[in-house]
Amino acid sequence: MPGFAKVGSEELKARSSEFRCGDKILLTGTVYTARDAAHKRFSALLDEGKELPIPLENAVIYYAGPTPAPEGRPIGSCGPTTSGRMDRFAPRLLDLGLGGMIGKGERSQEVIDAVVRNKAIYLCAIGGAGALACNCIKSCEVVAFEDLGCESVKKLYVEDFPLVVADDCFGNDIFRKGRQEYCTL
Repeated sequence: MPGFAKVGSEELKARSSEFRCGDKILLTGTVYTARDAAHKRFSALLDEGKELPIPLENAVIYYAGPTPAPEGRPIGSCGPTTSGRMDRFAPRLLDLGLGGMIGKGERSQEVIDAVVRNKAIYLCAIGGAGALACNCIKSCEVVAFEDLGCESVKKLYVEDFPLVVADDCFGNDIFRKGRQEYCTL
């Protein structure tokens, strides 16, 4: 797609300084899904000094709870969840090496500060387009907390998943920038 930079998920954090809020990317590679319940369990495991069920270093977490896969597909609808619900957990995960997050909506200043501190990135997927987003997902495997159903942690392989940089590693935030630009009109 014109105007989109192609990026591999494993190199996203290493290349974060190349991107600015508002840039468009096509992400390819491994992404893990995790929502509220999974993040709460991540936090409990860390509090107990235990390892997480996914590798955090340079990983990308997609805030999503996909629906069951229809026959012949690896996954059902897979749209983004409101990211602010994970704000109380995100700084800790970023400080432990998380490379990027995908969701929808703005983040707290604490999350933006952690993105900057860790040279990470926050990307937005298009809300309401979960049925289209699933076309970019080539495989899906439950890797943790199966008892959570759609909120279990899944390992996805995505191909050319269209995203927008919402918070870059320089502290720029697309939501604040957009409001400022709107107010100057």
